[in-house]
Amino acid sequence: MYLGRCTRRLPHLAAAAAALLAANAAQAESRSAIAGPVRAHLVRVIDGDTVEVLARIWPDHYVEARVRLAGIDAPELRGRCAQEIALAERAKARLSALLTGHRLLLADVRYGKFAGRVVARVLTEDGRDVGEILLAEKLARAYDGGRRASWCGE
Repeated sequence: MYLGRCTRRLPHLAAAAAALLAANAAQAESRSAIAGPVRAHLVRVIDGDTVEVLARIWPDHYVEARVRLAGIDAPELRGRCAQEIALAERAKARLSALLTGHRLLLADVRYGKFAGRVVARVLTEDGRDVGEILLAEKLARAYDGGRRASWCGE
């Protein structure tokens, strides 16, 4: 009899535990996000959607970080076809032109799921979103974290 009551309660306990874990994960993610703006200096442009920066987190305290531009996907420099590689080089050059020699701002900074990077909106000194610029110039596509479309016309 006692065992029967325990097994009937098990699905309810499992559901409660799952809900608690999901709530804790959401809370931890929201705590780890930084609205910004965080001032930063460009160290280098890695590719069309990733930069390395020196971010000012406190007076006289800086952190070097790789930042993936939020909301976009640029073609890969080690792409699958000549068209993708050529477009990747153009995207990287344009991102370099937008950021080199200028201060930049990071907004909506959060931990990225790949390669130890953070994900953030990257803004020029005057507040222009460089991801939006790359999208407008067709050097990147909108990206929500799901499967990425091919750049090779397949």
